[in-house]
Amino acid sequence: RIVILEFSAEKGGWERVHCETFGKSGVRRIVPGQYVATDPRGRAVMIGAVEKQKLVYILNRDSAARLTISSPLEAHKSSTLTFAMVGVDVGFENPIFAALEVDVEEVENDPETQEVLYEKVLTFYELDLGLNHVVRKWSDPVDPTANMLIAVPGGADGPGGVLVAAENFLVYKNQGHPDKRCPLPRRRDLPPEHGLLIVASAVHRQKDLFFILVQSEAGDLYKVTVTHEEDQVTELKVRYLDSVPTCVSLCILRSGFLFCASEAGNHGFYQFQGVGEDDDSPVCSSITFESGDEAVVELEPRPLRNLLHVDDIDTLNPLLDAKLLDLAGGVAGGGGGGVAGGGGMGGR
Repeated sequence: RIVILEFSAEKGGWERVHCETFGKSGVRRIVPGQYVATDPRGRAVMIGAVEKQKLVYILNRDSAARLTISSPLEAHKSSTLTFAMVGVDVGFENPIFAALEVDVEEVENDPETQEVLYEKVLTFYELDLGLNHVVRKWSDPVDPTANMLIAVPGGADGPGGVLVAAENFLVYKNQGHPDKRCPLPRRRDLPPEHGLLIVASAVHRQKDLFFILVQSEAGDLYKVTVTHEEDQVTELKVRYLDSVPTCVSLCILRSGFLFCASEAGNHGFYQFQGVGEDDDSPVCSSITFESGDEAVVELEPRPLRNLLHVDDIDTLNPLLDAKLLDLAGGVAGGGGGGVAGGGGMGGR
């Protein structure tokens, strides 16, 4: 089911507005729900499965200003695996959703295939609000290691499009626009053969500017700046900001704070002291890379400079494994025992 909740300030809690059933066969790889993407203007939502199925719901308001939800529109494609999904900011044009996909039809038709060169592609799905249907508008190959999509502000706020995060690189992509590829500054002690992936991101908007915050799997935070003239991106710049514990999610508050939902430890709350504009911070630029300079930009983790640690939220170590043990050694009437393994420093 897809459930829409609305926060009630009077009741101080959430109220269920809609609850629509779209599948009755359990949580399987072809049942949508693994991925959820919303149109930035709130006009539609897409839910996708790991394989094949995608559904789009149109959201609207009736005469009494109550939220309405349409019947689902299908955007299925057989033998297609989805790795990421995001809503593209196109202003008030027809909503567009972007997905990272791989076509596995060749393997399904011939399981004994010895060598398969998978092609991972970025696909744009357009919802035609006039005709009420979804079409595959555009598809373009991306790096095989691409693992995340980040929507770039569009309309009057920016050039739109998406950032594709892959090993060691960020790439700006949009339909009809040349790619802008920028490497990531790497830790000095990281082996050259070790790829560096982005695991979390957040977008901060102000009246006349925006920037994107991303975090690598090593915990390093980068400020991503997209320089543009109207819809044309001229430069993509990635600058080292600070290092915090690895997160599953980042959230920038308008009051100047950063909330870091940690992967395996306490959640962190930080206040911005700067936005990384100091000249001595390691920085990479798409212009430098495109000019042929492919030298690796190294960074050395440092104490917090642009962030001030304000508070932590204590969290229990996540339970990763549990087994039932016979601690009584088989003695009749003896009780059973259990042992569990947690995250962080916890053992088995």
